[in-house]
Amino acid sequence: MKPLHPQPAKKHYIPPRQSTIGQMLDSVFLLALVYISLMLPLILGHGGEKAETVSASGATWEQLSQNATMADQWSKLGFTPETAAPIVQNRFDYSIDPIMLAITAAVIIGYYIFVLSWSKKEYQEVIEERFGQQDPP
Repeated sequence: MKPLHPQPAKKHYIPPRQSTIGQMLDSVFLLALVYISLMLPLILGHGGEKAETVSASGATWEQLSQNATMADQWSKLGFTPETAAPIVQNRFDYSIDPIMLAITAAVIIGYYIFVLSWSKKEYQEVIEERFGQQDPP
């Protein structure tokens, strides 16, 4: 029995092939993008504010709020209260800028939408090849 609406034969879908050099260039490009995106805030001076440090002369582990176990670990690493004071007292500012958070979320969501819309045609071709033409409901 023949189908009522014969469909034209669709050419077998063959995904594009990329050369090894192309894959290597893509990998290096993505690695460079990641590196730049991580370094750019530091280069532009947006790496966070450093806290004021108290004078380290005469510092004790108690003044640095370090218990006996912590003090023992610092000592094993070769630190004294005076040499560890700048490290202990310099705390990073973890405040979140809502505008930058919104921009980051918009970029991620925009990229997700771009990837889905860009590849929709290819997905449809693969589905049509595997399952045939589907009539919309």
